[in-house]
Amino acid sequence: MEGPRPHRVVVLALDGLLPFELGIPHRIFGRSKDTGGRHLYEVVTCSVRPPGQVETDADFAVRVPHGPEALADADTVIVPASHELGPVFEEGRLTAELAAALARIRPGTRIASICTGSYVLAAAGLLDGRRATTHWAVAERFQQMFPRVTVDADVLFIDDGDVLTSAGVAAGIDLCLHMVRRDFGMAVANETARVTVVPPHRDGGQAQFIHRPVPDPRLATTGAARAWALDRLHEAIQLRDMAEQEAMSVRTFTRRFREEVGVSPVQWLTRQRVERARHLLESTDLPMDQVAGEAGFGTAQSMRQHLQQALGVTPTAYRRTFRTGAAQDASENGR
Repeated sequence: MEGPRPHRVVVLALDGLLPFELGIPHRIFGRSKDTGGRHLYEVVTCSVRPPGQVETDADFAVRVPHGPEALADADTVIVPASHELGPVFEEGRLTAELAAALARIRPGTRIASICTGSYVLAAAGLLDGRRATTHWAVAERFQQMFPRVTVDADVLFIDDGDVLTSAGVAAGIDLCLHMVRRDFGMAVANETARVTVVPPHRDGGQAQFIHRPVPDPRLATTGAARAWALDRLHEAIQLRDMAEQEAMSVRTFTRRFREEVGVSPVQWLTRQRVERARHLLESTDLPMDQVAGEAGFGTAQSMRQHLQQALGVTPTAYRRTFRTGAAQDASENGR
């Protein structure tokens, strides 16, 4: 008996596209497999025109094998950035050709943008009344052009349910891994990241622009404190405990940490505990109180509050979603 149909991702290639961003969905979704080696996604590329050549911003073009009709069968549509958006970028309106292509997308289809692909979503009215992000360099202009959108230029990506947006360039990797994690759980996303040799998780709320992305070798960093904390998430870690690992005052440590990581130590620690809880909920049958203790939340009620805030679901619902899926995969692979 065959397994379920792979989730169909359709990437819309527009003239002037950036080859790197066009390749991100293919690389991330195309490498995502279940425990039996079955591909979980089918990734296809389409144009707003019949199959043919699409220009890039490099010194080569790409041949796109599908026309806009491919959008009608998509479960997820992804719009990468393009440097030739014309009226979309200059006036905030869709061309007739692009509008006709987007009209083929079925209601309820998940739609995501990478970098300035957000202009396409905004011009189509898909971001009205929503939070969204885009590349920090054009965020102010984006907000002026689309006042009905609440722009947050300080994050890597925003998940607003059926519409998702990411910041510039490599943030598209974070967004695609986030969607894999949302669809099939941490284990699949982490393995996809491992074979792609990228960090398995950078939270969407992480800053786009970190003031000291590469630590000055002449200055002490906070890396040892982060490693120390990850080994002790089940303990009650205080800020001063982390600062002591670097022989810094709390004030200096907090400033240096934010400069290097983009968030405060407390925010970072909470996110690591959420990730630990997610891993345990997906991969074990431990009681909720034990999961909460191992992740450092102390009580199941505290874990419930943090997961509800971070993921929008309860621990029980989260476990049910991914443990049920894992059990089905195991059953199918054993046939």
